Amino acid sequence: MLKMPAKTLYIACLLLATGVAVAGLAKRKAAPEQPLPAYCQAGGNWLALGDKQPVPTSITDVVASAASRDVVLLGEQHDQEDHHRWQLQMLAALYAQRPNMVIGFEMFPRRVQPALDQWVAGNLTAQEFLKQAEWDKVWNFPPQLYMPLFEFARINKIPMRALNVDRALTRMVAEKGWDQVPESAREGVGRPAPALPGYLDFLRSIYQMHQASTPATAAMMPAASDAAFKAFVDSQLTWDRAMAQALSEALIQSDPQRRPLVVGIMGSGHIRQGHGVPHQLAHLGVTKIASLLPVAAGAECQALEPGLASAVYVIPERPQPPDEPPRLGIALTETAQGLTINAVTAGSLAEQTGLRAGDRILEIAGRPSTGSSDAIASIRRQPPGTWLPLRIARGESQLDLVVRFPPRP
Repeated sequence: MLKMPAKTLYIACLLLATGVAVAGLAKRKAAPEQPLPAYCQAGGNWLALGDKQPVPTSITDVVASAASRDVVLLGEQHDQEDHHRWQLQMLAALYAQRPNMVIGFEMFPRRVQPALDQWVAGNLTAQEFLKQAEWDKVWNFPPQLYMPLFEFARINKIPMRALNVDRALTRMVAEKGWDQVPESAREGVGRPAPALPGYLDFLRSIYQMHQASTPATAAMMPAASDAAFKAFVDSQLTWDRAMAQALSEALIQSDPQRRPLVVGIMGSGHIRQGHGVPHQLAHLGVTKIASLLPVAAGAECQALEPGLASAVYVIPERPQPPDEPPRLGIALTETAQGLTINAVTAGSLAEQTGLRAGDRILEIAGRPSTGSSDAIASIRRQPPGTWLPLRIARGESQLDLVVRFPPRP
C-alpha cells in the first residue's frame, strides 16, 4: 500500500476543525444569493436544528435539553477565542444543572492523563501542568485560549479526561490502514464503526483539497488513490473512535445510580451531521447525545444545514482592533525533521509570501527556529508595516522568503 504523507492527517485535522465553514462554503458557492435571515445578522442567539431548518430557541431550552442527555459535545474552531469563551459559558450552564460532570478534551492524548489528574487535584501550577501535559508537543494552539476551561475544571474539582491518542498511532493508520496496525499499538482503541456515506463524501472533499494544494503529492497518488484514501479514512475513524470510546468509558465506569454528565470539547468537524464522534458513540451504545456548535454570524450562519447539530449558537462578529497581533496563516507541527508547516490558509500572508504545506522553517529573522511557541511569538511581535525574513527547506532546497506585514489601517 502506498504510504500517505503524515502531514495529510494534520491538515485534515485543521479542515475538520472548521468543518461547519468548509461545508457551508461549498453550499454558498453553489446556491444563488439569498437574503440574510434576521437570526444570522447580529448573532448572539440560539438556533435549534435537528432535521429541520433553523428555528430560534432559547439558552434555557438548549441547556435543559442538553443536561438531560448522557453526553454533550461542544464544538470549536481551535483558533477562535470566542468559541472557547462560548464553551466556558456552556460548561457553567450545564454544571449548574448537572454538577456531577466529567469533561473530556481532544487536545490531550491518553498518555498525559496523570497530568490532568494532578491539575484537577490542585497539585500543579499552570506552567507545570502545561509542561507535564506536553502542550507544545501535542497541541499547536496558544494555551491561553484553553486555560479558562482547564481552570473551570480545577476550581470545581471536575475530572478531566484525555480523549485523544498519540499521533504515532493515527500516523501509522494513515500510512498502513487499520488492519495493518498491530493490536498492541492501538492504545486499547477498538475497531471503528464504518463511516456513514455522508462522512465519506466529506472526507473525500477534504482529501481532494489537500491533494490540490500539494501538486507533488497529487502527482504520485493517482495510481493508488483508492488505497491511500481508505487509509486516510481509517485514520480519521480511529481518531473519532478513540474520543468516543474515552467518553463512553467515562460514562460507563461511573456509579450506575449517579452517572455523570460527560462533556466533550473538540473540533466541530468531529461532530457535524452526527458523522464522527456521535456515530461512534452510537455504535458503542451511547445514544443520548447533544451536539452543540458555535457558528459565525453572516454567511456561515446562512449556510446551516438540517441535521448539522442539535443546536447552534450564532457568534456575533467582533471588529478586530488595529493593534491585533499579526497572523501569518499557517499551522505548524514539531517533527523529527524540524518545524513543519501543515497547512496554509487561502488568501493569507503565508500564501502571498509563497509558503506551502510541507515547508520546514529553519530560521526566523536570522535565528534558528526552536519550536512552534517561539515561532508564534516571533510572528505576533512583528510590528505592522515591517518585513520578517524566513529561511525554509523545501524538499532538498533551501529558500529565503520575506513576509511583508501590512501597515496598520
